[in-house]
Amino acid sequence: MDTSSRGNQPGPRMAEQRLPVPRLRGVSREQFLEHLYPQRKPLVLEGLDLGPCTSKWTVDYLSQTGGAKEVKIHVAAVAQMDFISKNFVYRTLPFNKLVQRAAEETHKEFFISEDEKYYLRSLGEDPRKDVADIRRQFPSLGGDIKFPAFFKEEQFFSSVFRISSPGLQLWTHYDVMDNFLIQVTGKKRVTLFSPRDAHYLYLSGSKSEVLNIDSPDLDKYPLFPKARRYECSLEAGDVLFIPALWFHNVTSEAFGVGVNVFWKHLPSECYDRTDTYGNKDPVAASRAVQILDRALKTLAELPEEYRDFYARQMVLRIQDKAYSKNLE
Repeated sequence: MDTSSRGNQPGPRMAEQRLPVPRLRGVSREQFLEHLYPQRKPLVLEGLDLGPCTSKWTVDYLSQTGGAKEVKIHVAAVAQMDFISKNFVYRTLPFNKLVQRAAEETHKEFFISEDEKYYLRSLGEDPRKDVADIRRQFPSLGGDIKFPAFFKEEQFFSSVFRISSPGLQLWTHYDVMDNFLIQVTGKKRVTLFSPRDAHYLYLSGSKSEVLNIDSPDLDKYPLFPKARRYECSLEAGDVLFIPALWFHNVTSEAFGVGVNVFWKHLPSECYDRTDTYGNKDPVAASRAVQILDRALKTLAELPEEYRDFYARQMVLRIQDKAYSKNLE
């Protein structure tokens, strides 16, 4: 295996916290599963056989081959999309029109403004019941791409087709399943944060409130610089392994097309059966949070001094019983 590094030059602030994501070429299935996967860390894989998609998926080819199927998209007036405040609108476009518009810097036809940004996150036929799978929703394109055979077929959960306008930045969030981000065309910058640093990210559910990760408001988010950043640049043909629970923030530096392949690395019964997006917390985790909420509600019945004391006792018990010692 060959290793290389490119494009990860840190800025002057928080430089000591920025680490490059390792890049490996020529990784076999056995090497990945036996040596790399157990480390549970992000990794860029180069030189994998992804099929002809990396050369065929031009704007013209996608428009002609993908056809006029209606797709639901996010449309934003600003580059930094925020899923907490919902600073975007949902609209519907024929797929070929979406591709053409997303590839433009400015638009003659638009919903909000002439420099609006577009983002497609493909859905199942019935999003309430069906998962996204490019091979089903876009069969004329699905045959062009090969998924890395680094997990068992029965573990497969979804393959999400993603198209982004130049400059679009997605909010920092985590997923509950392992996945490969396949960069088919274009270029992305990806910043990742370890699950161990979750307490520095100012979370609202699975998402960070910190939108501008390069120049955060330190009055509002003073602990954010303590979070270690792992960074990489993805170009056509690169595949980023994102382990479950690793936070990631993605910026499309050019018009780009990618496919996320998610798989169940935990036993199937651990996941919520109603989850078609692959972003609901495992059943046991959701149950534990509900129990904690009830406990906190019960503590609220006590005077402040007692509430503070027993809440601290609860925190200590969680640290002692639940924290993995090798993750501290």
